[in-house]
Amino acid sequence: MPTRAGMGLLLLLVIMLIGAINYQNSLVYAVVFLLGSLFWVGLHHTYRNLAGLELQANGSLPVFAGEEAPLNLTLLSERREHQAIVLFWPSTPRRQVDVEPGLSTSLSLYYPSTRRGWLKPGRLRVETRYPLGWFVAWSLVDLDWQVLVYPKPLNLPLPGLQAGGAGEGDQLLAEGVDDFQGLRSYQPGDSKRRLDWRAWSRGQGLHSKVFAEPRHTSQWLTLEQTPGQSLEQQLSCLTGWVLQLEQRRRPYGLALPGNRIGPALGETHRDACLRALALHGVAR
Repeated sequence: MPTRAGMGLLLLLVIMLIGAINYQNSLVYAVVFLLGSLFWVGLHHTYRNLAGLELQANGSLPVFAGEEAPLNLTLLSERREHQAIVLFWPSTPRRQVDVEPGLSTSLSLYYPSTRRGWLKPGRLRVETRYPLGWFVAWSLVDLDWQVLVYPKPLNLPLPGLQAGGAGEGDQLLAEGVDDFQGLRSYQPGDSKRRLDWRAWSRGQGLHSKVFAEPRHTSQWLTLEQTPGQSLEQQLSCLTGWVLQLEQRRRPYGLALPGNRIGPALGETHRDACLRALALHGVAR
């Protein structure tokens, strides 16, 4: 379809043609026919610039609510070059790219996320106004994109320890490298750096130093622990606690109505907890 510039040119050609007919001016006729030919050729070139272009969605990583979700896309062309291809959603900035023949072009488009759950951007608009800008050829492409959006984390203090096994607030001591706990008789395999050479020099025998470090019991996270008044605030609070406990390397579990994830650590466990928080109460 014609752009504003194309409609303006078409109107100008009509006016010039009327003037050429009234005044029988051959020069004006020549200009009208020349511009009319360019107008017609530009229409076909604009359409051909978009025809044959292939788009392939490459998925996206989860984000937190309020962040922009990166949507990875590959554009393919087998036979011809595609220039000045513009991609966008109505609420996002336009992204322009050129695609060489026989090659693939990869890029990331960004879509704002406002709430937790599944983000579905909808159909992507792909258009071009190449080469003259008088026409725009466009298409709405459904790439079936969906991005998992975690609740926006709140940075609040962790609740008191709630564990099965040890009592609330208990800390167990394990051998480590933090605090000096005492001496014990040397055993084969003990590190030389932990030997008490002073005691040995005084003829008290060979002893090894024993250190202790705090080891916390598992932390359970529940909605009842959160200070938030709404469900979304509670889930955001739990999200922040999951990130804090993972950073501190402290085992944690998550107990939601209808969903319980046992205590553990690691990226897989963290992602499972964040996914449960993102989809809690969300219609399937």
